[in-house]
Amino acid sequence: MANKNKISRKEMIELLNEDLAREYQAIIAYTVYSSILKGAAYTDIAHELKNHAAEELAHALLIAKQIDYFNGTPTTVPLKVRLSDKAPDLLRFDLKNEEDTIRNYRERILQAEAMGEFALSEVLRRIIAQEQEHLQDLSDALGIDAPKISK
Repeated sequence: MANKNKISRKEMIELLNEDLAREYQAIIAYTVYSSILKGAAYTDIAHELKNHAAEELAHALLIAKQIDYFNGTPTTVPLKVRLSDKAPDLLRFDLKNEEDTIRNYRERILQAEAMGEFALSEVLRRIIAQEQEHLQDLSDALGIDAPKISK
């Protein structure tokens, strides 16, 4: 039986470019949201979102490097960033994006390992650890339990 996670290098490049577009989206969202969140209730979280933006940039650089390793060209186009006048909406948008990112990177790890690309899977594991911290920070800011991420 064939391994359902085994993909080609070309497919990995395409998937990593989708991941890179999501990292760009996160950089933009965290940058904008940290600037427009107002009020004493959001001072600490706005500061934390600035830190998240920097960490997402580091993730984007790591993913771009992996795309180059596979002889691909990193995308330059982010996914669309959602806006709202309500601060809790912004935090929920970020929370959903973090859930999607973690879910996708979990799948990417399985695919990388099926390809025998263990260095890529290790890079993704380090990224997921920070993404989960972001998820927890956003959940805390919203006063909710961190969502369980399923396939």
